[in-house]
Amino acid sequence: MLINAFVGGMVGIERTVVPLIGTEEFGIASTTLVVSFIVSFGVVKACANLVSGKLADLWGRKRVLVLGWLFGLPVPFMILWAPSWTWIVVANALLGISQGLAWSMTVIMKVDLVGPRGRGMAVGLNEFAGYLAVGVTAFLTGYLAAQYGLRPVPLWLGVGYAVLGTVLSALLVRDTREHVRLEAASHEQEAEPLTFREVFALASFRDSNLFAASQAGLVNNLNDGMSWGIFPLFFAANGLGVERIGVLKAVYPAVWGMLQVFTGPLSDRWGRKGLIVAGMWIQAGALLLTAFTRDFGWWLTASLLLGLGTAMVYPSLIAAVSDASHPSWRARSLSVYRFWRDLGYAIGALSAGLIADSFGLASAIGAIGALTFLSGCVVALLMHQRARGAAEK
Repeated sequence: MLINAFVGGMVGIERTVVPLIGTEEFGIASTTLVVSFIVSFGVVKACANLVSGKLADLWGRKRVLVLGWLFGLPVPFMILWAPSWTWIVVANALLGISQGLAWSMTVIMKVDLVGPRGRGMAVGLNEFAGYLAVGVTAFLTGYLAAQYGLRPVPLWLGVGYAVLGTVLSALLVRDTREHVRLEAASHEQEAEPLTFREVFALASFRDSNLFAASQAGLVNNLNDGMSWGIFPLFFAANGLGVERIGVLKAVYPAVWGMLQVFTGPLSDRWGRKGLIVAGMWIQAGALLLTAFTRDFGWWLTASLLLGLGTAMVYPSLIAAVSDASHPSWRARSLSVYRFWRDLGYAIGALSAGLIADSFGLASAIGAIGALTFLSGCVVALLMHQRARGAAEK
């Protein structure tokens, strides 16, 4: 949990200040160009997610975790000293590799440790640590930026996270593959091991529960990618200073992080589907509230609701994918789910940027809100109340 807090903090250093660096320091007028750093992050992270499960099975979880941190080490330094926007985009590509490997391993290792009955709790604890760190760091960077400027002081937090995360991962973490072998030994053997292509097809479209989870994960991170790039510009255009923007950008992931301690175990007791559907619809309402109001109090309320809705969805989706996967290919199915989910960052940032350049920032937020509502409808129609795959038979 501590290591994943450092993983989340690496994303948190960017939530408030990096879009503003683009507009204020580099003078970028195009919203689409400003959010290009999120596009590079999302595409690369999605691809890193896709290979992380296979690498974890081949090399072990710990080695992949440490490798992820090695890719993340240069990132805060590159943003600190970036002479052009291209450096920011490249830094975020490296951050995408780092997040795809490191965060994937912290999820997979916790799922390995707890077994089938505690998956929601394990994922909730993992995402609590990561996203609380995102929120706290977003607040701290906003405060520091208001006091000392956008660079370099706020970004020294990232240097500390990167160094501590790498050292602790190398020295303290132990691999969890033996736990997987023990769990698999108590389950009925599959007639033939599934290939990666077969797992990809199952998790993407062949299994209705896994398809419902994958599309909901994509749309969830699509609206998160939009909020990452568009919200600071939208709030600044409506007169907020960087410190109050930092508050709004902190509340959403902080609430998201803290509530997952409760929503994760709740999904173990109540089932996954209801929490996912309700959470998607609450997120949709929060985005529409943000788009159609112009008051800090309403925006704060919307940020709280957005955090609540995401907390209901995030651990429930990962647990639902784990439910439907045999232990022998669970790491690979989770990597496919996380591929589609984190591809949403790129799609959300790019589509929101294009809509914002054509129709305005509020229209971009509203359009993504409508799409989030439709995604919840897909889950309501296709997902069974609780998917119990081979992992629990």
